[in-house]
This record gives sequence, C-alpha cells and structure tokens, in this order.
Amino acid sequence: HDRHDLNHRFGMRPKTMTAQEIAAVLEQQFGGKITGKNLEATDPWISVEPSAWSDVAQFCRDDDGLRFDSLQCISGVDYLEPDPKKVKKAGFDPHLEVVYHLYSFKRKHKIVLKVIMPRWKNDQPGEIPDVPSVAKIWPIADWHEREVFDLSGVNFVGHPGLIRILCPEDWVGHPLRKDYEFPDEYHGIRGK
Repeated sequence: HDRHDLNHRFGMRPKTMTAQEIAAVLEQQFGGKITGKNLEATDPWISVEPSAWSDVAQFCRDDDGLRFDSLQCISGVDYLEPDPKKVKKAGFDPHLEVVYHLYSFKRKHKIVLKVIMPRWKNDQPGEIPDVPSVAKIWPIADWHEREVFDLSGVNFVGHPGLIRILCPEDWVGHPLRKDYEFPDEYHGIRGK
C-alpha cells in the first residue's frame, strides 16, 4: 500500500488549514512582505508586496502544508472614486489590486491573495504598474493575466505573451479603469 491509501484507510487525511493558519504560515515565511489581511471577510484575504509576489506564489503552490495547486481566477480592481464630491466618503486612497483566488484540491482549503499597488507606475499617468507573472507557476494564469492587462492596465512582468485578449491590439486605454473614457470613434465607426 502506498502512503495515500494508508492515510485514507486510517482516516489520516491531509490537513485542511483555516485562513488564520494559512496567514500564519505566510507571515512566518515572508515576514514584512505580507502587508495586510482580513481573515473575517466573506472570502478571507491576505495582501502581498508586489516585489515578493512570485516567491509567495511559488511557495503557496509547492509548500506541502499549503499545496495551492489551483489558481481559480485573477481579477483586476481599480479603487478610484472619480466623483470629487464622494472622495472623502470613499474610505480608501486610489490604488489597483490584483486579486488571486487559490484552492488546494489536495488539502481542500482556499485563500484569496491580493497584490496592491499604485494606479500608475512611478505616479506617471498612463504608465501601468508591474506585477510578476505567475504563468510559469499556474499555467492558467496566462489567459487571466492577459485579461487583467487588457481591461485593468497591469503589466505582468515575465508573461510569455502579454497581448490584449478582448480588445483589439490598437485599442487605447483599459476599459475597467474608473477614469476610462470610451472613444467616440474607432477606425471610423461611431460609438455614440
């Protein structure tokens, strides 16, 4: 009998970890590179410094206790309140988040990891921020990263072919940015 069969037969299944336990493992391993968390949220989340993201992602997949073998989705979220009258009530400073939903089929646990960054690289409007690609860690990230690049304007450094996936290659801007202005015309076709 192999170990898996014995574990199953005697009820010694791989341990499912709580969000608190997952956070403790990541904080112990990466210290200050873990920048925040909300473990009481509907989908508990942990935030990671952008420069450490590829190391954290690799660890999440390969660590025997975590074994996050499935990247379920990646989302780009633009935190910007475009209405000047509502800025004070918004409760956040403008920023972008790339949100990763991870699941472990082996351990039966899940977590949300966030990479939080400025809306613009070096505060230069139009210069999109960088995040390390995780397409080599979870191949499905190839498509998800292209979608976030296209619609939210995030550059995934090290991606094998970062081109638009929904908008035409010559499209200007990123439609899910809160300050995006839809063009009146595209190649002679009126939009309004």
